[in-house]
Amino acid sequence: MVSAERALRAISDLHISYAENRDIVAALKPESPDDWLIVAGDVGELMADVEWALTLLRDRFAQVIWVPGNHELWTVQRDPDQRRGVERYEALVAMCRRLGVLTPEDPYPVWTGPGGPVRIAPLFLLYDYTFLAPGTTTREESLAKAHEAGIVCTDEYYLHPDPYPSRQDWCAARVAYSEQRLEEVAGDLPLVLVNHWPLVRRPTEIMTHQEFVQWCGTVRTADWHTRFDVHASVYGHLHIPRSTVYDGVPFEEVSLGYPREWRRFGLRSDLARQIVPRPEGFTA
Repeated sequence: MVSAERALRAISDLHISYAENRDIVAALKPESPDDWLIVAGDVGELMADVEWALTLLRDRFAQVIWVPGNHELWTVQRDPDQRRGVERYEALVAMCRRLGVLTPEDPYPVWTGPGGPVRIAPLFLLYDYTFLAPGTTTREESLAKAHEAGIVCTDEYYLHPDPYPSRQDWCAARVAYSEQRLEEVAGDLPLVLVNHWPLVRRPTEIMTHQEFVQWCGTVRTADWHTRFDVHASVYGHLHIPRSTVYDGVPFEEVSLGYPREWRRFGLRSDLARQIVPRPEGFTA
């Protein structure tokens, strides 16, 4: 039997606190033993769950690359680990390093397999409420509209920015840090940008509840896909898995999502979606 061509693949929003999703992750395997896997956030809320999933995936894929979603950063009462904010993020990074999983704090790895070489840039950027709800002009108005509609992200209760005074301040710091690192490698190799939240607002335009969009990214990254030499932008968070192209750049939303969501249409055949090389038939 001939082995499949190795590839760089991606998945996000595993949400393994749901038994059905945990079973799906337990069954997830590479098509080639040399496949790399990007995990673009929202593995779960509990430190132990995140470690279980990343350990399993590390043992199956040649390399795993992880970026945090909002759920990993939650501090929930049922988690024995009550670290918050930056301290929690740093604990997650330390866990990944023990496991051999790459994070946004590590040197950007280079995929040299088919379709390469490309440099993979895992990012942790958060959001800053600049994706304002329709009809509003300030963060305060946008948040008020969300509360009136009953569409409020659970981050408001569980995602603490300590020691930053706010999530938007943490976001600003992360954007500045990541932008500097990207500038240092700009012009070297094409980039695969990986962030839990989309880098541009356009993917959110099909969301039913536009009040929720303010928790989905920042306008600070709106030009990164054109400013840098980007092969593809990988993200999750929206739970709307699809492939789109903006300004000639592929954007890949690779989420599994909640069981109530994926049951509506059935599980995709490409749960770990191929990012590099570009799938046969791709057109920009």
